[in-house]
Amino acid sequence: MIRRAPPAVSLLAALLFAPLATHAARPLITDDARTVDPYACQVESWVKNNRSSREYWALPACNFTGNLELTLGGAKTDDDITGTQTTDVLLQGKTLFKPLETNGYGIGLAVGYAAHPASYAGHALRGDPYFYVPTSFSFNNDRFVLHTNLGARHARDQGKARGTWGVGSETMVNPRLYVIAETYGESGATASYQLGVRFWVVPNHVQIDTTYGNRYGNHADGHWVSIGLRLLSVPFLK
Repeated sequence: MIRRAPPAVSLLAALLFAPLATHAARPLITDDARTVDPYACQVESWVKNNRSSREYWALPACNFTGNLELTLGGAKTDDDITGTQTTDVLLQGKTLFKPLETNGYGIGLAVGYAAHPASYAGHALRGDPYFYVPTSFSFNNDRFVLHTNLGARHARDQGKARGTWGVGSETMVNPRLYVIAETYGESGATASYQLGVRFWVVPNHVQIDTTYGNRYGNHADGHWVSIGLRLLSVPFLK
């Protein structure tokens, strides 16, 4: 998601002092039928602690046209057992066919490419293309919002496509605190779930979150805990 004053100072001032609409996003894996505000940016970052590894993620995204959110970011993973490090790089574009409205629904399309440089020696950009359709439904004046994703990923290492899906929800406790719950997976693999909370430190600008997750039927090896930070800017790309 990112002259006069130094860029960092300008962006921090924008984050803290101007209003924005609310978005779903972190910590849900299931995407929503919303984008970053037109001509604005966001940065989603988090640490995911697995049983024997740690993932460090950063996903900056900007909406350059008003209805095209572009994300370019990735992750570094430290494996405690092997002592090795791996990386992931993600590029994604998302657009909306119908923006989500209060007590209504929204639908869009996301297309992306997830590369795993360490997995393909000599092919740094080789990875898995994917797409999904995010759909969101608002109830009780946005106090409860349900998200669904249906899509597919081309698993290059297996030479075939796998269907992907997700169902997630966000429930408002108060205007700053939300509870999230979701389940998601892909064909041929055990599904996962996670539960967590999201809190706006500075409403609509600075958000923190935490989750607990696991794979179904694999309580010993599949669980994780995540802690995240999300920053949103005002429109500044015009």
